[in-house]
Amino acid sequence: MNYETAHQLLLNQTIATEENSDALLSRMRQGKPPIPGQITSILLALKVVFEALKDSNTLERKLIYALYLLTIKTQQLFAAGLKAGVDWPPMLKEDLLRIANATESIFSGEWHNIHQ
Repeated sequence: MNYETAHQLLLNQTIATEENSDALLSRMRQGKPPIPGQITSILLALKVVFEALKDSNTLERKLIYALYLLTIKTQQLFAAGLKAGVDWPPMLKEDLLRIANATESIFSGEWHNIHQ
């Protein structure tokens, strides 16, 4: 996966359109779990974006917004779903923490493992 593909994937997972009704945020808003492989693709894209931008001093606004949504909004939707009785997949909470950790790494320019 190259940077452009990773960048577009992250945007597509946060902005629901008619062509992409399976965006992660859209699915979670509906109380639906991620599609198999969706979280893995997001994590891979985050790592690619990190590698491409780790020495950069600036980030694009749309990318920052997508990262915010993937980090904060997914956790809010997860918590709201739990309250509403959604039966999320067993590892989703940990996966969302991995997404947050990867996003923190992009912002800091230094890769952080989830156990740090």
